[in-house]
This record gives sequence, structure tokens and C-alpha cells, in this order.
Amino acid sequence: MTVKELGKNARKTQTFLSLVTTEDKNRALLSIADALKKHSDDIIKANETDLENGKNNGLGAGLLDRLMLNEERIKGIADGVREVAALEDACGKVVYEYEKENGLKIQKITVPIGVIGIIFEARPNVTADAAALCLKSGNAVILRGGKEAINSNKAIAEIMRNAVEAAGFPKDVIQLVEDTSRQSSNDMMTMNEYLDCLIPRGGKGLIRAVVENSTVPVIETGSGNCHIFVDESADINMAAEIIFNAKTQRISVCNACESLVIHSGIIEKALPVIKARLEEKNTEIRGDERARAVCPDILPATEEDFYTEYLDYIISVKTVDSLDEAIEHINEHSTHHSEAIITQNKENADKFMQCIDSSSVYVNASTRFTDGNEFGLGAEIGISTQKLHARGPMGLAQLTSTKYLIFGNGQVR
Repeated sequence: MTVKELGKNARKTQTFLSLVTTEDKNRALLSIADALKKHSDDIIKANETDLENGKNNGLGAGLLDRLMLNEERIKGIADGVREVAALEDACGKVVYEYEKENGLKIQKITVPIGVIGIIFEARPNVTADAAALCLKSGNAVILRGGKEAINSNKAIAEIMRNAVEAAGFPKDVIQLVEDTSRQSSNDMMTMNEYLDCLIPRGGKGLIRAVVENSTVPVIETGSGNCHIFVDESADINMAAEIIFNAKTQRISVCNACESLVIHSGIIEKALPVIKARLEEKNTEIRGDERARAVCPDILPATEEDFYTEYLDYIISVKTVDSLDEAIEHINEHSTHHSEAIITQNKENADKFMQCIDSSSVYVNASTRFTDGNEFGLGAEIGISTQKLHARGPMGLAQLTSTKYLIFGNGQVR
């Protein structure tokens, strides 16, 4: 089936979706959750094929980790769908009311965006997360995953489609593009007559391609070159623990720390402690000249390193002489995802939070918390690094638009 045919099918579901109740949507979501758990063996079998193909094609450890599904991860996906069902419905909320002197009553309410396209890479959990969020927010979704996860995605999508049909919904509220060629992505980018919105989830190359080539409105979910700044007043042991968690707890995610910035006034004491902690996970450190003067066995960093999202056990180190220099360096090299400061100085913390131009800014905590579920949003559709429509972790509210309802009794202007 062509991408355009999928678009036509999705558009046909709009009237149905505009009339469903919250209870209807929750029933469909719980049906999905039960089905995913019931058919986990089928998903794992399909995933094993993808993992084998990935290894044969030279996928790195980070991508294989993103790709891998097991019983525990599938349970987590199903639990995430249940959590979405438990969330308050984002549609039908009155966000503005006004009554004119002539009796005309005006309301502004939240409504679904319509048909959402999602282009993503080797993360089959996105198939379920995105479908659940779109369904709860009253949107039809067309999912286009990467070739690395095609078998996993097909298994998950088919299970979800059968589950929503059993709950009384048209199957085509959830559709998967099975053609993983570049042409299918290109077709989605120009399918304005059927897609209301396009969301890319993946690496910098994918996101750039969609943003630069799409005529469909795009919500940009960015890659994560996330920074942690160790201020001169930092608690060194706290810094080492936070950095260890942010860098090594899961290397394949966009909220992992990739870049370390250290104040010159504390680097001689702090860097050896941080380095020893990171070496517990064999993390490669690439530093500037002053960092290497403190720890001569770390590798030299290039300017490109300071811009790089490694998605690997690698981290860069930049030495600065002031908070202002740290802020300037981070804003220049960041992807505007998540940044943190480790400090005991409240004024420095406040200035850092005000001046850093990223979607999530932390004081004395790991960047790994930038996640829709951690923020109380349920499973996320992505983390937006742009400033229009949505920024940061995107949950149900960010998958709605608004419209005005005007009630009259014969008024004319």
C-alpha cells in the first residue's frame, strides 16, 4: 500500500475520532496494552530477526540497545500505554470564554491536530508510545520506522490495529508504512492533503532532512548534545555521581550527557574523581589542553567533539574560567535539549537557568530525567528542541490544537 493510500485511509477516520468519548479511547488503549503483553513472544521473535540483521549490518552497541526488546521492555511499553489511558483527556478543554454585549458567546476549545505522521529510526517502542498518545489525543497516526526495526514494528503495529478494532475503532487510526525506502519518507514530507503534522524522531541527519525538505508542518524533536557544567563551588562527589549516571546509565538516549564543562578553579580536584568514576564503564574521555594537563592519559578533543552527540561511552571535556564562559560555550555547542549545572552557589544556579537556551535546564540533577513519563506527562511523543508550538517533552497537550465555537441567536455584524 502506498503512503498516499495510507493517508487517505487515515483521513477517513477523522469523523469517527471526532465523536469518540474519553471512555472509548481508554477502552481501546487498554485493549492495546493487554494485546501487547499477550503477544510478547511474537514481538520478541520479530525483534530477534531485527537484532540479527543489525549485527550483520554492523550496527553499533548504542543502536542495538535502542533496537532490543525483551519481556521486561515490552511490559514497560504496555504499562506506558496503560499510563496514557489513565491520563486526563487533553481534548475538549475550554481554554477561553468571552461573551459580547450582543449576547454572542465565544469559546476556544482544545481539539485533535488530525492526522499525524511520525518518522523514526531504530526504536520500536516508539511505535506503541506514539500510537497510544495519538489515539488518546484523538489523532490518527501514520508511523514510518527505519529498516533496522521493520519486523518489530510490523508485529507491534498489527497487534495494535487488531486491538483497536476489537474495541470498536477503525483499524486505520493506526497505520505503519512498511516501505522503508527513502522515497516513502519523501512522500510523507509532501503529503499536505492528508498529513496535518510531521514529527521526526531520530538522529541529527534524519531530523535535518525532514526539517529542510518537508512541506508538511514539522515539530522538530532534536538530537541531544547535553552538557553538564561543574561550577567552581560544586560538590565534587555529587558531580561525579550525576555525571556517571547521565553519561553511562543508558548511552543510546537523547538525554544522556555528551559534553562536560568544568571550571578551571576546580578541575584539578574534580576531573580525576569524575574520570575514575567514568572509567568504571570504560568511558573514553576527550579533553582540551587544560583538561589533559590535569589528566594526561585522556585523549585530545577536536572542536567537532564539542558539537557531537556520541550515543556511546565517550564524553568531551571543555575547561572554562567563568560561569559566563560556560554559558557561552554551551549555548554555542548545544542542540538545546538538556543542560545541567552542579553548584552550591544559588546566584550561579539562577543565572545558569535563566541564560541557558535549552528546553530543559537542571540544577544538581542528572539530565536523564528529561522524559515525558518522568515529567508526569505519560509516554512522550518526543522531545522538542524548537520554540514554536511545543518545547521539551511532548505529551498529550502538545498533540492538540484549538478551535473557536461561537454561539448566537441571530446576531449579525
